[in-house]
Amino acid sequence: MVVAALGGAATEIGPWYLGLRKPSWQPPDWLFGPAWTAIFALTALAGLRAWRRTPDIAGRGRVLVAYALNALLNISWSVLFFTVKRPDWALAEVVALWLSIVLLIVVSGRRDRAAGWLLVPYLAWVAFAGVLNWSVVRLNQPFSGP
Repeated sequence: MVVAALGGAATEIGPWYLGLRKPSWQPPDWLFGPAWTAIFALTALAGLRAWRRTPDIAGRGRVLVAYALNALLNISWSVLFFTVKRPDWALAEVVALWLSIVLLIVVSGRRDRAAGWLLVPYLAWVAFAGVLNWSVVRLNQPFSGP
């Protein structure tokens, strides 16, 4: 919930965002909230399953680090794209975010197969978001800022 709240706080759908050229295939803005809500719910469930299936403290630490890294990258993308208004920087960051989801799938899936599968929609959504991010950069560059 903290990740969703911080990411949401960094996401301002205001004049700057509305003025960006976007591809015709972009989903409507209202769809992003429900999609992220479902993804965060699945991610929380996956994390809980992985945590419960990890009996040792060192293993639990690895699970926690993987989820914390992903949370930081998730929030950072929103900050770069919406707050700093640098979709080009967000595009570079989305690669790290996607890789952190692969790490979550591996770390969680080794502990609980279902936990790994619960994260696949997250991976797919961020892959789609990365292509969308790339399209926004291509349609609107160059960016300048801070």
